[in-house]
Amino acid sequence: MLRENKWGDEARMSRRNRKYAVPGVARDMQTFKAEVMRREGYDVDPNRPDDVKYEVAKDLGVPLSPDGNGELTTESVGHVGGKIGGSMVREMIRLAQQQLAEKDGQK
Repeated sequence: MLRENKWGDEARMSRRNRKYAVPGVARDMQTFKAEVMRREGYDVDPNRPDDVKYEVAKDLGVPLSPDGNGELTTESVGHVGGKIGGSMVREMIRLAQQQLAEKDGQK
């Protein structure tokens, strides 16, 4: 898909391809995202966990649309991704700390 960038030039816009450090975990990461965002109070369709971004955007007052968002600033879209990613990172840290504590308790 071609879009005009802020300088008036056409640029090819593509969806970011997620690459995980551990092969084969894409489905598990989507499930994890759904669980974390459900605990944050969002209604998440387990079959479409990426769609939670629209609910988060609405809460943050960002008019995110599945049809195109070329008019949105990087900052406003970043708030949406940051809310989701930040929640996931906090949960990952909590789980890692829990595992370390359990490991220390077994010594």
